[in-house]
Amino acid sequence: MMEELLRLAHVLGAAVLFGTGAGIAFFMVMAHRTRDPATIAHVAGTVVVADTVFTATAVILQPISGAWLAYEVGWPLTERWIVLSLALYVLTGLFWLPVVFIQVELRNLARSAAATGKALPARYFRLYRIWFICGFPAFFSVVAIFWLMLTRPAIELF
Repeated sequence: MMEELLRLAHVLGAAVLFGTGAGIAFFMVMAHRTRDPATIAHVAGTVVVADTVFTATAVILQPISGAWLAYEVGWPLTERWIVLSLALYVLTGLFWLPVVFIQVELRNLARSAAATGKALPARYFRLYRIWFICGFPAFFSVVAIFWLMLTRPAIELF
């Protein structure tokens, strides 16, 4: 019974990470396309909250549920597919952490432009490009982690 609950928790956590990330990306891109500072400020504000409430919580709980599940099932954490999953998880985090701070700055820049009636500054567009580019390795890493979790392949290094 514990194994089934842990599998459910782990899959739900993965779904929250993937779904929140995809949703945030979609809404930020759509808001950005308007070039309207007020729209961008509103959407970016919501994105910052969603990342804090959903993504950050799942980021913390995911390795805990995964390690506990591995223990319950009897998979050593040295299984190569688990090691590769963890490496990809770290890689995802290395791209996600800067994105969190960039989203806050994008929100702040858009709020300032909306409040003053000015256009978005050049810094906004530079940060947005970085934010956009960081999404790709994170997205594909998460897809690879899903594949590894579902297939648990035997990975031979030598």
